[in-house]
Order: sequence, then C-alpha cells, then structure tokens
Amino acid sequence: MINHPAEPFRIKMVEPIHLISREQREKAMQVAGYNLFSLKAQDVYIDLLTDSGTGAMSQHQWAAIMEGDESYAGASSYFHLQEAMQQIFGFEYFVPTHQGRAAENILCAIKIKPGNIIPSNMHFDTTDANIRARGGIPDNCVTSEAFDIHSSNPFKGNMDLEKLENVIKTAGAENIPFGCITITNNAGGGQPVSLQNIKETAALYHKYNIPFFIDCCRYAENSYFIKKREAGYEQKSLLEIANEIFSLADGAFMSAKKDAIVNIGGFLAVRDQDLFQDICNELILREGFITYGGLSGRDLEAMAVGLKEGLDENYLTYRIGQTAYLGQQLIEKGVPIIEPPGGHAIYVDAGSFLDHIPQPEFPGQAVAAALYLEGGIRAIEIGSVMFAHPDPYSGEMVYPKLELVRLALPRRVYTQSHLDYVVEIFTHLKDRRKDLRGYKLTYAPPLLRHFTARFTPLT
Repeated sequence: MINHPAEPFRIKMVEPIHLISREQREKAMQVAGYNLFSLKAQDVYIDLLTDSGTGAMSQHQWAAIMEGDESYAGASSYFHLQEAMQQIFGFEYFVPTHQGRAAENILCAIKIKPGNIIPSNMHFDTTDANIRARGGIPDNCVTSEAFDIHSSNPFKGNMDLEKLENVIKTAGAENIPFGCITITNNAGGGQPVSLQNIKETAALYHKYNIPFFIDCCRYAENSYFIKKREAGYEQKSLLEIANEIFSLADGAFMSAKKDAIVNIGGFLAVRDQDLFQDICNELILREGFITYGGLSGRDLEAMAVGLKEGLDENYLTYRIGQTAYLGQQLIEKGVPIIEPPGGHAIYVDAGSFLDHIPQPEFPGQAVAAALYLEGGIRAIEIGSVMFAHPDPYSGEMVYPKLELVRLALPRRVYTQSHLDYVVEIFTHLKDRRKDLRGYKLTYAPPLLRHFTARFTPLT
C-alpha cells in the first residue's frame, strides 16, 4: 500500500469545479462528437487530458511575471531565460518558442526532405505529425519491454540499440538528417530512459555522423528516475544529472508546458552556429523575433523560474509519489496499467481492460468516453485513434502495439481525494466493462486526428 505523499506546498488560490449531471454529460458528449478535446472545460470535473500547460505556477513564477520586460527585441526577460538555459542545458545557442510543436516544426522544416527517416525511442503525437508533414518517416526503436505492461524494468523508455543500428544501416545515414530520443517516453507510458542508454544512443548516432536531438519535455522527471534507479547517480544532484544528459546531445527541443511548469512556452537549442542561423530565419518568419519567439516577456520570466523549480527534489518526490499512488490504487482494484508507474501519468491498458473491443473500434476511446460519462473525468486515448496510420509503402493500416488511456496529472493541482475519486469511477467501470462498446469515426483529418476527429458509438 503506497501512501499519498504530503504536498510540499500550501494552496493560496482555488478554482471551483463542478460535477454536472449524467444527463448533461451525455448531451455534452453528443455535441462534442464524442471527442473529449471538444468538450467545454466547464463541463469537466477532473481534467486529466494532459499535463501540458495545466499546472499551477508558484508564487515565485507569478512574481516574476510582474517583472516581464515586453520590449520587442533584447528584453531583459530573454536574458534571464538564457541564464537558466545555460545553467541546465548548456547549449551554445537557443531560441524560445511558443510551445514544443513550434520547435519541432522549425527543426523539421529545416532538416527533413521527403523520404527521410527520423528514428527515436518513441515519437509522441506532434513530433510524429511534424515529421510526416514534411514527408519524413518516423521510426520507433524503443526496447521491446516497453510493450510488456507488467515488466518491472526500471527504464522501459530505453532505446533498443540493435533496432536503431538496423534502421540506420537500412535507411543509410545520409537519409537520416537527425535522430532523437524522448525523455521520459510519453507514448510508452511515461517511462524513463537511463543515462547509460542515452550515452550509448548518442555514441551510436555520432558513429554515423547523425546529429542527436533530445525531446526533453520531462527532463526533470527523467533525471529524478535516474537518481533513484540508476547505480552511480545516487549522490548526484538533479542539476548535475541534467547537465550530463544534455552534454551528450547536439540539440534539444522542449515544450516548457511540462517540466518548466508554465502555461505556455518552449525552446529549440543547438550547438551548430550555421544551423542556429537557419533556425533564427525560420523563427522570425513564423513565430517572432529571436529573443521572444512568440512569447511575451512575462512568459519568458515564468519559464526561467519554472525550469529551475522543475528540478527541485522535494517537489519531484511529491510529483512522482502522487503518480505512484494513483497507479497502485488502480492496480489493487484490478485495473491494468503500465507498470511501474511513470512520472507524469498513469496509462491504463485499454486493450486488455476492454478485450472484447477490437482495435479498429478504438477500445481506448471507449474507455476515455466511459470515464467522462460515468464520472466527469477527462482523459486521452493513446492508441489507434492517435497512432494508427497507413503504411507508407503498402497503404495498409498499421495499428500501434498498445491501446492506452492516459491519466495525465497536472502539476500541483489535484489532491488525494481527487485521485481517490478517479479510482472509484474506474471501479464502477470495471464492474460493467463488458457492456461497453466501441466507436467509429465520422470525421478525421489526415494528421493529428485525435484533436478534432468526431465519433459515433457502435451499438
């Protein structure tokens, strides 16, 4: 039995939430086309759709916002962010962006040509889509244990180095403009990557002269797992671990809406001066000047503070402990999840929870919809809605190996009683899960369809 950790903060401001009636929830889902992204936030009771930009900022971040310098170019807020960037990441050059997908878009626009292969452990949705939008092909090389939900491997986000080298040899290094690794591995359960694996991945990319980029949205959580689980890092500070991680890379991109605990922001950082100039040109064209990148000065200030706060060990002990608490409670109720629990979310194995619903009928979407209808809880499907795609060669539909529902925990937002309520609703669903049915699409765009698709329930 895991106890819920005590919050290392006091609550100064509250936001009212309301549980609307079952009848109202059913009407809301019909209007939304059974897509939880299309629900009005006011109709959601517990919102676990994402941990991106949904956290509660600290008093220090709000104080920094009041000092935001809104100068168009060369604002002091930019240099405060630059100082934090140097302290943590150490790259010679960086630009702020309005969020992570903007950084991905810039990198992909500059580097990818049609037919290029971009390997990673597992690309998440916007990275995958930005690669495909430029005619590239994302290739996932995560360890096979990532697909065993009960495996106790402490680093199930690791790159399978044999798979990666086979991809490089098959595609040809000249057809791989850059390679990635995602920390933590969001698409595979929020599982961490070991520092040893990051070292070996970097060495393999560099053996073939392939630039190595880290998708580091949750770099602080990954650093915490390294400290707690990887031999030789027990006495290292989280800052020292982060420094070592990024010293191995040629660049990094981040949605700061995660581990920098801000509502908006991101960055793209590199070592190569020529590439940086190309990035600046693209940024100015699409996002804004290089010292603000589509953000206000107050956003830059909040990000500078949040990057440092995200590495606070007391906060991360609570953060990871809260996620583990929710995971353990669900396991004890017989709800299958990816084990061990990751950092930012619990991933319910919808494929086995609703094993009577085949993948083309979207079991993950069925679980997510039922959660809202049963208890006003909003979660996100991470399965065939998000990741099924036509094979670029055969045209046949390729389905992901995992059908998941992610319960993402906003940072410093919900308490133990909220999580206990989520467990209670899952318990009700478990008792009648055989009554649940799948869904079919009535509309879907070609990329990132989970954001705007519409569904109808099957009878």
